[in-house]
Amino acid sequence: MWHAIASYEHTLGKGGTRLALVAEGQKLYDAAQLIEAGALGERGPRLAQDLGGALQNWETNAALLEQMARALPPLLASGRVAPLAAQSYRLCVPYTPGRIFGAASNFYEHAREMGTELAPRTESTPFCFMKAETSVTATETDVVMPANTEKLDWEVELGVIIGKTCRNVSVEQAYEVIAGYTVFNDVTARDLNRRSDYPFKHDWFRGKSHDTFGPMGPWVVPRSCIEAPQSLRLKLSVNGEMMQNDTADAMIFNIAEQIAYLSSMLTLKPGDLLATGTPAGVGMGRDTYLKPGDEMIASIEKIGSIRNRVVAA
Repeated sequence: MWHAIASYEHTLGKGGTRLALVAEGQKLYDAAQLIEAGALGERGPRLAQDLGGALQNWETNAALLEQMARALPPLLASGRVAPLAAQSYRLCVPYTPGRIFGAASNFYEHAREMGTELAPRTESTPFCFMKAETSVTATETDVVMPANTEKLDWEVELGVIIGKTCRNVSVEQAYEVIAGYTVFNDVTARDLNRRSDYPFKHDWFRGKSHDTFGPMGPWVVPRSCIEAPQSLRLKLSVNGEMMQNDTADAMIFNIAEQIAYLSSMLTLKPGDLLATGTPAGVGMGRDTYLKPGDEMIASIEKIGSIRNRVVAA
C-alpha cells in the first residue's frame, strides 16, 4: 500500500511542525490524530515525533507507518478521521539531512551535454561531493539567486535516504540500508563552480551550497512502497517548459553501487541523503539559466513534485 510521511505546519502557524501520513491521492492525515483514532491500537507503540527522529530507529517506525496506512481506510469509512483541508497547512522540509552526498556526472547524456570526458566505466568509480545540509528548502518556498551569479541552474535528482548505520555495504545488500526516497533539486550556480584565483579550478561547494539551493520533498516514500526505484522517471520543468525527462535507469552508477562506494570510505548514518545524479536537460547544456520570477517543478514518478520560484537576493 503506497504511503509517505510528510512534515507540515498549520497555515496559522499554531502547534509547530507536525507529522502527517500521506495516502493515495496525496492527501495528508495528521499522524497524532490517526494514533488517537486507534490506527496503532488502543495502547500501541509510540511513533517518533518527527521524521528525523523516526529515521534513527527506522525499522520500527517504518512498520508503524505501514500499520497506520493499513488502518486508514476503515477509519475513514467510520468517519473517525479526515484528511487535512488543502488550505489549512503548508508542507515543510520532510527532515534536515545529516549529510548530503551528491553524485557528479552520473548520467551519460548529462555528461555529454556538459562536455565532460569520462573514463570507461570499467576503469572508474562514482565521483561524489558534499553539499551543505543548510541548503535544503521545502516545496513552495523561494530559491534565492545570489547577486554574484549569472548562471543559476536546475538539476532534478532522486534523493535516497539512509535508514541504518552501515559501513562496507555490498552492492547486493545496499537496498537493506535505504529508508526511503524523495525528490531533490540540486540547484547550482555554474559560474561559482569555477575558480581562477587558485590552481584548483572547480569549487562545487561554493556553487551548490548556498542557502535554498536544495529544494527537497514533498515528503519521503518508504523503500517498501517503491519496488523498482531504478526505473523511476525524473522530470523538471521551468515556467511550464519540460527541460529534463529521463529514468533513473540511465544512471552510470546505480543506487546500490553508490551506497557501496560511499560506505567503503565512511560510515553512513540514518538521515544521510544521497542525491544520485541528474539526467540531461540542465540549463548549462542549453545555455539557458534561471532568472528571478522563474518557476521550477521537479517531479519523480511514484514520489511526487516540488515547486519552487526563483527570487533575487
